[in-house]
Amino acid sequence: MARIGIFGMGNWGTALAKIWSEDGHTVIGWTIENDVYESLMMESINHKYLPGVEMPNLQATMAHGDILDSSEILVFALPSGVILEVIDLVLPDLRPSHVILDLAKGLAPEEASEDGMISNAIEQKLKSKGKSNPVLVLTGPTIAPEVARGVVTSALVACDDDSVARKIAQRLSTKTLILTSADDPVGAELWGAYKNTVALACGIVDGLRDSIGGDNLKAALVQAGFNEGRFLLSKMGASPDTAFGPAGIGDLYVTSTSPRSRNRTLGEKLGQGKSLGKALDEMTMVAEGVRAARMFADTADRNGWNAPFLSSLCDLLDGEISPEESVRKMVESL
Repeated sequence: MARIGIFGMGNWGTALAKIWSEDGHTVIGWTIENDVYESLMMESINHKYLPGVEMPNLQATMAHGDILDSSEILVFALPSGVILEVIDLVLPDLRPSHVILDLAKGLAPEEASEDGMISNAIEQKLKSKGKSNPVLVLTGPTIAPEVARGVVTSALVACDDDSVARKIAQRLSTKTLILTSADDPVGAELWGAYKNTVALACGIVDGLRDSIGGDNLKAALVQAGFNEGRFLLSKMGASPDTAFGPAGIGDLYVTSTSPRSRNRTLGEKLGQGKSLGKALDEMTMVAEGVRAARMFADTADRNGWNAPFLSSLCDLLDGEISPEESVRKMVESL
């Protein structure tokens, strides 16, 4: 059995904590939110992010040192915009035996990584302190409430060293969470972030259901987004095969269609005519698609790569065009 520490008690971190603790692992979760900590400690339920799901075996803390002292596998279930700050927080006290599992995927701020990837930025921070802890990426079609209630789910654990990925995938797989290994962490991470942009677009269609929205249009946008993703991500170093695995089309499908998907939900609000600011204010959890769309579009623009799907999405996010005009342009990019 493993000793697992999870940084971030949002719905995904909490769902993993539940199934791993039920599987016999020792799990401790870290949060900076006092209400989350209190509900976990007093009632063994995360009312804010995963209401109604009891986790009697989960320990909780607001002190990051407790995680480092008691855990061997460190899971960073944090939004991409804050994960590097928490890495900086724990970096001085990392032991050589700690394994880092990154659940935040995609592009890091330019100043944080020479290669642009969050996992690369983590590795660079480790290297700057003379540390060489293994860094792995976990991604795939994983809607958190379904994982928590035991729906059979597949996901990918990727690392440059496939032997490390295989070991962690075997240790953390359960009867309902089936983890497979891969040696393409760049592709896994890029697809894990990019799919959120397609989910936003599909949500916009759902918001337009009383006018031009419908399944035909959604199917067209999935195709347009997937095709553009295959082009861009291969340019950025992703293996072509990764597009057709759990991190690629598998994750894209569930995130774009599930009513529980945060990014699809945010897109639906935009399709209903709400501004980005208003839509974000109505969201409890972080939807990564906005940041991903802008960062992928910026990367494409800097390199002279044609990305009309992302360009149309970003124009809507910036309030420059209407939802109807945005989806029409996306379809025309096919």
